[in-house]
Amino acid sequence: MSALGTAGRLLGRAGRSPGRGSAGVVLGPAAGRLVGAAVLGLARRIVPGLAGLVVVGVLWWLAVELLVGEESLLARFGPADAAATLLRLAGEGTLTLHAVASLRRIVAGLALAAALGIPVGLLFGASRLAGAAAGPAVGLVRMISPLSWTPIAIIVFGVGDAPVVFLVAVGAVWPIVLNTAAGVAHLDPAWLRVARSLGATRGETLRHVVWPGIRPNVLTGLRLATGLAWVVLVPAEMLGVDSGLGYRILDARDRFAYDELVATIIVIGLLGLLLDLVARRVFAARGAG
Repeated sequence: MSALGTAGRLLGRAGRSPGRGSAGVVLGPAAGRLVGAAVLGLARRIVPGLAGLVVVGVLWWLAVELLVGEESLLARFGPADAAATLLRLAGEGTLTLHAVASLRRIVAGLALAAALGIPVGLLFGASRLAGAAAGPAVGLVRMISPLSWTPIAIIVFGVGDAPVVFLVAVGAVWPIVLNTAAGVAHLDPAWLRVARSLGATRGETLRHVVWPGIRPNVLTGLRLATGLAWVVLVPAEMLGVDSGLGYRILDARDRFAYDELVATIIVIGLLGLLLDLVARRVFAARGAG
């Protein structure tokens, strides 16, 4: 981004031919080299990933063409049918509605997980007694699959969005708790002593000393939680809801629409990849800030 920004400023300052106004921008050799370097760097980051996706697609196509007979049910899971169906569903807007429903639930689940996980992590990190007392229980509960709580979630919350959000939050809360606690435990005690010697209140110490010190850990926990939440969300949406990508997979299976099923799986993978990339950029930028 810095190279592109510098290139833009150089373009803005580039020499202009007299009498030709703003349309007569002349690209200097230094600016041209800078733009070329920026484009080359961007290509080096993007092209290998795109090449890897193309290789996966080719291997998928070869597996279906060479290993699966035309009369086999598996022939309907080929990439050509999936791509055509994906384009059709995108044009109809069907997948967009389900994707928005899934994203709404994952945001709600992550917000709930953060609202619970950050204070609990602060407590465990600040109090050795609390951390030692809760450690075995946390370790036990953390190892239980979030989907194991499905019957309890349905009994308590009924059907609809609430149990799905609950299951997402259960899966996402532990990375936030553990990373927050680790950040608090590794704070330099000298910072806290200085804050106390200056007469800072607990609230001021939390805002100006503790939070800046643990922010990178909290953001790392949120990024890990985002990935786990997305993994939990899709199977959770197969239970008692009538929208979302998980529901869409179940519906396509029941209708024997296997091309739509594969297209939905591709969308789930692409959205998961996009969420991870966004989480990396956003949380890294805020952590550096």
